[in-house]
Amino acid sequence: MTRLLTIFGGSGFIGRYIARRAAKAGWRVRVAVRRPEEAIFVRTYGVVGQVEPVSCNLRDDASVRLALRHADAAVNCVGILAPQGENTFRAVQLEGAERAARLAAEEGVERFVQVSAIGADERSASEYARTKAKGEAAVLEHRPRAVILRPSIVFGNEDEFFNRFGAMARSSPILPIVGARTKFQPVYVDDVAAAAMQAIETECAPGVYELGGPDVDTFRELMELMLEVIERKRLIVNVPFWAARGMGAGFDLLNRLSLGLIAGPLTLDQVRNLAVDNVVSGRTRTFDDLGIRPISMEGVLPEYLWRFRPSGQYARSKASAKQLRGKRGGFG
Repeated sequence: MTRLLTIFGGSGFIGRYIARRAAKAGWRVRVAVRRPEEAIFVRTYGVVGQVEPVSCNLRDDASVRLALRHADAAVNCVGILAPQGENTFRAVQLEGAERAARLAAEEGVERFVQVSAIGADERSASEYARTKAKGEAAVLEHRPRAVILRPSIVFGNEDEFFNRFGAMARSSPILPIVGARTKFQPVYVDDVAAAAMQAIETECAPGVYELGGPDVDTFRELMELMLEVIERKRLIVNVPFWAARGMGAGFDLLNRLSLGLIAGPLTLDQVRNLAVDNVVSGRTRTFDDLGIRPISMEGVLPEYLWRFRPSGQYARSKASAKQLRGKRGGFG
């Protein structure tokens, strides 16, 4: 009988890559999301009926239980970068993770994977990092043999990091960043998906795995790489933490006063996160323990950041034509 995998947040950035890999491996995939009508695209990952989006709210026991019914394995990819309405850090990253693990245990789901984040720490100044850590602890309380994946910043075609700054560089001569010296170890989204599938399909050791790519760079160095890929020259300006904290607090206040209608480009919690390096600690298992060799940024970024180049998809064609004219000129 075909195995069934439930993926909470399976139409999101990381979840869709796990869904695609699972379908290719022959699993039936249940993509549990709040708005299934917006996740119809996941059906194309497999044959008819193999990958199906279903309605599920991680804050509701009944819908989570229904999404887990008859599943052989489950992955929770749900997380938020900023709270919005009832979707607070606590509700989503702590209570939601606990609910998924608890009900998976009650429904007899064999394997459970929780996608967390490097920097998860119950003593952190950031609520995002604290709730990630508490969510991990809640998962392990109900599923002691669960696998916890902690990726560093994740890059790929749909990412909200390089795409965001690429769009900014396209329209502004200045790139303001907070934490220019903060270190990151960017990891390719499909490598995270491969790790999730390895945890689901093999007898790998339970516990925490920190996932970082082969390169460690500061925030400034990542912006310099991005600008090189999109062939633009921009002034990178580091915003001091004292100023960023004031900006984040101001945007948070504006968000509250507007009842969530206005979301600023930066929150105070994000500023607190940016003050801490986002790299593999060396105290947990890693990609090596899963037998996965992560892909470097240089091999992937040009595949999707080309749209931010001055000539977009024609940048390489124009460069080749210019080079060809130069060679012809040399023979004249």
